[in-house]
Amino acid sequence: MVITRAWKFLLKLFVQSRAQHILRAKIRARYTSCTLLWRRSWDHAAAKTHRRGSHDLSSQLPGYMVDVETTLETLLIREDTDGDGQITIDDLGHKILRLRTASSKGFRSLDVRGNYILSNLLQELVVAQENKQRWAVVKKITLEENPVLRLRRLIKDRFWGNLERRLDESVIDKAAPDDKDYSENPQPRIYVPQGVPKQIAYYRDVARRRPDLRLDVQIIPTVITDETYRELNKKPGLLALDMEEVTDPVSGDTTMRGLPFIVPGGCFNELYNWDSYFIAIGLLADGRVDLVTALVRNFIFEIQHYGLIPNANRSYYLLRSQPPFLTDVALKVYEKMPKDASSKNFLRLAILAAIKEYYKVWVSHPRYDPESGLSRYRPAGVATPPECTTEHFEGILEPFAAKHAMSLDAFRNAYDAGLIAEPELDEYFLHDRGVRESGHDISMRVEHVCADLATIDLNCLLYKYETDIARVIRLEFGDALPIPAAFCIPGQTVDRIETSSTWDRKAKGRKQSIDKHLWNEEKGIYLDYNTKSRTQTSFESATCFWALWCGVASPHQAARLVAKSLPRFERVGGLLSTTRDLKGQQACHDAHQWDFPYGWAPHQVMAWDGLRRYGYVDEATRLAYRWLYLITKVFVDFNGTVVEKYDVTQDLDPHKVNVDYGNQGLGFKGYAKEGFGWTNASFVHGLDFLPTHAQRALGVLAPWEVYVGMN
Repeated sequence: MVITRAWKFLLKLFVQSRAQHILRAKIRARYTSCTLLWRRSWDHAAAKTHRRGSHDLSSQLPGYMVDVETTLETLLIREDTDGDGQITIDDLGHKILRLRTASSKGFRSLDVRGNYILSNLLQELVVAQENKQRWAVVKKITLEENPVLRLRRLIKDRFWGNLERRLDESVIDKAAPDDKDYSENPQPRIYVPQGVPKQIAYYRDVARRRPDLRLDVQIIPTVITDETYRELNKKPGLLALDMEEVTDPVSGDTTMRGLPFIVPGGCFNELYNWDSYFIAIGLLADGRVDLVTALVRNFIFEIQHYGLIPNANRSYYLLRSQPPFLTDVALKVYEKMPKDASSKNFLRLAILAAIKEYYKVWVSHPRYDPESGLSRYRPAGVATPPECTTEHFEGILEPFAAKHAMSLDAFRNAYDAGLIAEPELDEYFLHDRGVRESGHDISMRVEHVCADLATIDLNCLLYKYETDIARVIRLEFGDALPIPAAFCIPGQTVDRIETSSTWDRKAKGRKQSIDKHLWNEEKGIYLDYNTKSRTQTSFESATCFWALWCGVASPHQAARLVAKSLPRFERVGGLLSTTRDLKGQQACHDAHQWDFPYGWAPHQVMAWDGLRRYGYVDEATRLAYRWLYLITKVFVDFNGTVVEKYDVTQDLDPHKVNVDYGNQGLGFKGYAKEGFGWTNASFVHGLDFLPTHAQRALGVLAPWEVYVGMN
């Protein structure tokens, strides 16, 4: 059959209209991100046409009167088309629902429309349902709330509270069980240091009075050898944290209460090391000096009794730390404290703990490389990481299991027990432990080589320790700080005096080593140094900007870094973790979460603060805007979602990260209860970089280029 030109034209129109209909169904609610946009998209003519007086004018509307269960059921049936318990731009509903108005006492109704508004309605209804409300008045201003203000409010009023924990009888039943306990007989367990007899008595009393908990109270050995560590791994448990004595308001008896802390969220339900630094920045912005003070006290306790701040407070992390931030967070808290004897003692203990950590962990064997004068993420330890399943290392273990004619599980058990010697496997897990200690698990930058790398990030942090300690000793302690026995390591003299000049020399020496081994003048970037091959690596990481944060860069180096390197990392949603050409080929980094195209809150925050320190305020503002735009965009389009990491190269669905461990902060029903710790904090902190008009532009989801074009 010959198709005439007219028929071709009609067929083309049909195909185009069908495609446009599907597209509109997917993005229908993108238009309404705040009250202003909502009003502009409202059909005023239709609003004025009252059908038998059954509609209310939106201008007269204080809120909506809803039957919680019925409205929630209707909303989910009509709008949650993919059945995930959320209303997002992926749903193909009509993005409109008629509600009864509160001003008419339910006799009149009004249509509410748009993905953002309906997702806010869903969140309010689920909260009302949890509060066992049959009827609720949902305020119009709440549904149309500016997303920047809404997220800011939720972080302060909901997220922090839901992420707060403490370790004592009140929560031990929830805190002690461990999803990562793969031992033969999982049991709630807590390890308590020998130096805190009151805690030992407290937890033993809890276990005696509450046999239902099955709580196993163990005393942690003073010295952790390889064999001790193997034995501990057979019975994993929590590590005790600091506690305070309080009076029971009912009985009047004295009891113990754990100091509070904030967990990262998702599957991370313990006190984590470097997560806590960025969380603390957000807490301080929200005025929670009390929480950050408690956090620092917990870190002091860990260093005093465990010799380091573990990756997290679980027994299998006892030999592994994470990026050190103690001096900076302690100083941030101290700045907000009244200057009295109590605050001075707080600072003294924090600096003493940092000094002990510095000597015991970061400038001693096996982490310190004396030839370069630099430090590495190279923790002690043996065997496979006990927090991981055998399947996680299946590809690594299979050849060795086959070599010994054993099953995977049997081989792993024998290897972990020290019954099989495989030097090649020992080398692999040495680097694997280093990757985990670096906080950048997993990245091609550090995988298989981490224990040999003097990374720019670690050495910047230690330079900050050295300069902070020198300044505090000089300005706060009369240039003489005695070191008591509790903060000495073996071989050190008790009550020796630390002076600022000692730490000034350490900082000067580290800067010289950084300039010699880590700075690349030609490329205008700081790179890692391989202490085994004695060569500089080629992997470009956003941690190069940490040199600005700690102040180790000269003005010339800072200018080169901003001019040459910043453009290679900057994308629509902020800074990449690593540049595209990790090894010159795309395939090398598609599967790892700390590589291109993903961005993380710590890298953004460190870069903003570093750029501002060196006077690059415009660049810091631009990067902060880009990152907050991405967070806000996902928050608006995907039912209030706030996640651990984002794909910063695109803004359509940057939270959908399907590599390594996936993404944390997803999978909730109805509304987000926690967000994610350091992402929450980065949003709060980032707003401090944005002037009022930039925050307004962010509220209507204007990309950076649009915002700049408006000015």
